[in-house]
Amino acid sequence: MVITEAFAQKMFGSEDPIGKVVKVDNTDDFTVSAVIKNMPSNSSFNFEFLLPWSYLRTIGGDDENWGNNSTTTYVKLKTNASVAALNPKLKTLRKEYDKEEATMETFLYPLTRVHLHGKFENGIETGGRIDIVKLFGIIAAFILLVACINFMNLSTARSEKRAKEVGIRKVVGAPRASLIAQFMGESIFISLLSACLAVLIVFLTLSSFNTLVDKKLFLDFNNPLFWIYGLAFVLITGLLAGSYPAIYLSSFRPIKVIKGGFKSVQASITPRKVLVVGQFTFAILLIIATLVIRMQIQKAQDRQNGYKKANLVYHFMEGDVQKNYTVIRNELMASGMVQSVSKTSAPITEGWSNTWGIEWKGKDPNNKTVIDRFCADDAIVKTVGMELVAGRDIDLANHPADSNAAIINESSVKLMGFKNPIGEVVKDMGQEWTIVGVVKDFILTSPYGSTDPLFIAGAKGWFNVIHLRIADKVSTAQAIPVIEKIFNKYNPSYPFNYRFVDEEYSKKFDNERRTGKLATLFALFTIVISCLGLFGLASYMAENRIKEIGVRKVMGASVTSITGLLSYDFLKLVLVSFILAAPLGYWGMHTWLQQFSYRTDISWWIFGISGGGAVLIALLTVSYQAIKAAVANPVKSLRTE
Repeated sequence: MVITEAFAQKMFGSEDPIGKVVKVDNTDDFTVSAVIKNMPSNSSFNFEFLLPWSYLRTIGGDDENWGNNSTTTYVKLKTNASVAALNPKLKTLRKEYDKEEATMETFLYPLTRVHLHGKFENGIETGGRIDIVKLFGIIAAFILLVACINFMNLSTARSEKRAKEVGIRKVVGAPRASLIAQFMGESIFISLLSACLAVLIVFLTLSSFNTLVDKKLFLDFNNPLFWIYGLAFVLITGLLAGSYPAIYLSSFRPIKVIKGGFKSVQASITPRKVLVVGQFTFAILLIIATLVIRMQIQKAQDRQNGYKKANLVYHFMEGDVQKNYTVIRNELMASGMVQSVSKTSAPITEGWSNTWGIEWKGKDPNNKTVIDRFCADDAIVKTVGMELVAGRDIDLANHPADSNAAIINESSVKLMGFKNPIGEVVKDMGQEWTIVGVVKDFILTSPYGSTDPLFIAGAKGWFNVIHLRIADKVSTAQAIPVIEKIFNKYNPSYPFNYRFVDEEYSKKFDNERRTGKLATLFALFTIVISCLGLFGLASYMAENRIKEIGVRKVMGASVTSITGLLSYDFLKLVLVSFILAAPLGYWGMHTWLQQFSYRTDISWWIFGISGGGAVLIALLTVSYQAIKAAVANPVKSLRTE
């Protein structure tokens, strides 16, 4: 066997492990031939030791069925070999070795792409985790763009403050290019300071973020590329944020500025208004996305899974459990803590095997529909809590021939075209199986997908897991110690590692929960950044109109009317943002939902909440400055006139 460093340390401490003997499952001895480095945290491989494939053949875990999809083959190519050149030569591999599946094509796929891109439909790469990476990369870019928009807006809003500076510099001979360079330099310097602060914040919060996304990300300060890409990113951000203000400020005509004739443009459409609309459009899009993602998660959580998760526990058949299964089951049933026990090929929350090779009467030879394969022995329906719609459970005590019995779900009945499936014979794994029962479709893998055809083979299958249902009138706290004692009695070399099915089923929502949390977090960031910019603009506009406000108050205008006057322009921009964001949000989330067979509807109230929330947030942001200006003493604002 080949073992990892961690396994060597755990088994042999500081001793040299090479040549040492390790007993597997308390039955077979293996000699350690090599030690390899531990698997990195971002690896798709997760093991502590490797055994020869020939051992799997010895214990009956291997078969010659090309329709068995539970095995992955890895190929190491020579240095000068090309996957693209090799794949055409592999297309005919099935014709040579698998006469029944001669129409199927075999191809190799680079391992470097599996984690992010390994999603296929009909042999064509269609995406994968890279879609989520791209999605949040785009969101992050938009958040940065919103921050740049704020910088542009506030820089140009302060244009009157710097107008005389620009005029004097031009009078003394400063060319426009030098002014652009000055303003761009200021922007890049601010970007650099922001980057330093950002690195510090990331360093302090990275562990919490890793917990949120269930990853082990880190800042690689020793990697030169980190600094090269980082500085390039800072430079690009500074140039992007400073480009429009630099061009705008450097364009002032010195004669008008110095004579006091400079006034900011009050057109109905200005670059500043366009930028405000842009950032609030993105904020509303994120609010819509967050609501839809949360609805999709809730929709899947509320879906009936098709069996009873409560009080259902499973334990892997490690060590002597397989050998002592019968006596373990008998003692569990006699204890009064357990009402039913069944062994299976996999946990009920997972699908470890599927195939298109199952045969039945009248099957179209070209039908390659994949069927989930599951193995179970006595009382699987009773133990798991499935719902029978026809026939009966597997019952070895009253029906000894049930070792070749099978149960299928409703989707399999439709696929196979049986009017009365009970008693029909299907062939799989080189054996004939008689259908004795049909169960309602239940969720084996993803709660977001359709329920696929399922074939449950009887006692002549293979087994890796024991499922047991705790008695209804017994508490978990009472049952677990008794069950643990029985397992320890007959499998003393292994710890009692049990798992609750309802907790394992809950983990199916982890990816979408993380996506929802990240979307919520990014939406909050965007809203806060947008509101900061809006707050600054409202403050500046109120300051510019302070004398107008003073005159209006002297003429009898109320605080409410003045507040409405100052808020109205901003609310119009937010409403325009909503009009743009609503169709974009619907299209984007409709496209995202298409990846799920079981999905929620996009209701009208989502857009109502998103638009109303954005208007309310903008109103609260602007109204503070508006009210502050409206209640100011007009005598102070008009004293200089």
